[in-house]
Amino acid sequence: MNSPGHSQRLAHIQPLPDQLINQIAAGEVVERPASVLKEILENSLDAGAQQIDVQLAAGGSQLIRLADDGHGISRDDLPLALMRHATSKIRSLDDLEHVASFGFRGEALASIAAVARLNLTSRTADSEHAWRISNANAASAPVPAALSAGTVIEITDLYYNTPARRKFLKSEATEFAHCQEALLRMAIARPDVAFSLAHNGSSKLRLSRSDSAQRIRDLLGGEFFEQARSLELAAGDLHLSGYAALPAYSRATRDEQYFFVNGRFVRDKLLTHAVRQAYADILHGSRHPAYVLFLELDPYGVDVNVHPAKTEVRFRDARSIHQFIFHALQRTLATPLSALPAISLASASDTNAATTAEPGQTLRTAPAFATTAGSPYSSAHSSQRQASLGIAESRRQHENYLNFAAAAASGLDATPPGPNENTTSPLGYALAQLHGIYILAQNASGLILVDMHAAHERILYEKLKQTLDTRTPATQALLIPVVLSASLSEMATAQTHADTLTQLGFELSIAGPQQLTLRSVPVLLARAQPTELIRALLADLGEYPTSQLIAARRNELLATMACHGAVRARRQLSLPEMNALLRDMEATDRADQCNHGRPTWTQLSMTDLDRLFMRGQ
Repeated sequence: MNSPGHSQRLAHIQPLPDQLINQIAAGEVVERPASVLKEILENSLDAGAQQIDVQLAAGGSQLIRLADDGHGISRDDLPLALMRHATSKIRSLDDLEHVASFGFRGEALASIAAVARLNLTSRTADSEHAWRISNANAASAPVPAALSAGTVIEITDLYYNTPARRKFLKSEATEFAHCQEALLRMAIARPDVAFSLAHNGSSKLRLSRSDSAQRIRDLLGGEFFEQARSLELAAGDLHLSGYAALPAYSRATRDEQYFFVNGRFVRDKLLTHAVRQAYADILHGSRHPAYVLFLELDPYGVDVNVHPAKTEVRFRDARSIHQFIFHALQRTLATPLSALPAISLASASDTNAATTAEPGQTLRTAPAFATTAGSPYSSAHSSQRQASLGIAESRRQHENYLNFAAAAASGLDATPPGPNENTTSPLGYALAQLHGIYILAQNASGLILVDMHAAHERILYEKLKQTLDTRTPATQALLIPVVLSASLSEMATAQTHADTLTQLGFELSIAGPQQLTLRSVPVLLARAQPTELIRALLADLGEYPTSQLIAARRNELLATMACHGAVRARRQLSLPEMNALLRDMEATDRADQCNHGRPTWTQLSMTDLDRLFMRGQ
């Protein structure tokens, strides 16, 4: 009796027909219309095109037409272009290991021609006229055609001969969106090339040649660009550049994540993990960062021949790549405010808004740092405003010096301000407190608003991390030990994680069957509500079964501690206390966001305020 699955005798081994081979390959390469568009866009870019025009119909399923001004294909090479594994881009294994072009496998046009009707027209610079070939008469010689330069490829009736595949296509709108995204990725990678896109006869996108910053602004919008920090870092043959958006611009989906390796858009788990780790301390777990990053390295260091669609890569030294990207992004996102260069006052609606940035510089509508001389407001009110600022500044300096001792005793790190600090401190000087929640401050650009709890939370969190990296935190004994009732689970947690609590700076002992006594806390958290703090910490510790969690989950515990140790809403702060908080923010890594990824401050520039009150209109 035959075993299951072997009831029929296997046929003899025989080679597959070429058409079937191409259709099998098309299953990997031609997933949907966007896959087709991606492949022919890559061919155009490899051909040196400076202008690429795309027309689609029915989301690309009925028509994909691409015209470029590249160097074209000669008459003799046209039939070879439709053959499997025929390419001008590699000749040897060494070429394959140093691939610098987009398309190199020689499968794309043959696979597309196996599942659609294809016409290819091209003209080289030294040809008297263009030549055309189609998959309908691929065996025939190319015929003369009219075309001034470059290449035109028309692909119609996708999957006409494989109706089962056609059923898997989504709606016309969905397929067009995928096509648009495929073109957008190419356009970001190649800002030196002009692109246009039309769908069903309607123009959808037109991009002129530009630089990278302008192309990203054109495609992702001013909001992304102004909420992002630029970065550029090199180490050996590795070079990383681009823009990483601050957590305030985080997304619910991964729709604005673009990573390019040697100009090729990729989705790689290693790269994604490195980016995610860099954002771990400043981004809420359910949110996704937005970024446009370009990694350049020796082609020998990356294998782009992992998958037919070429969106996956494999690095030869994966660990080094991961650490390089992680540290570059982490350093950029952690730049203290005091280390950021001053930039000109600009907003998304300003016609003179800045479009480029030095490495590590923040570009956004609010906040934007500027000197008084760089403010448009100063040109109309220069002398009067400078005089009033001078008087106000002198008074402020005098008050700050008189009250410095009070600030030092407040639990915030205060430093006596130097002369003319208002023009150099990004967050300026405090004016007042609003409803016990927000600090209002004035800097040279305008009005600063600070969420005092969120800002202090970040300051404490970073200080706790720094302290724990070097030593056990200094502790402060409570004047009166706190005795609190505890549940059985809290009692068990306190016993299990006694060593961890000590390492974190807490002296907690068992006072009874269901009682704990807290005798000391870290100095940085001396002003916290001790009962709330220890209960929150025990709740976090209770989620993990061993005392070894401090090495793996330390930052989560410190974030909880910082949240409960930060100044609470409705607490009234003096001006020196508020100024001390501003100075601490300027010197603190990642001060733009609290530990949960919320923004800690924003700014209304003088231009914004003038617009609100219609000044000069």
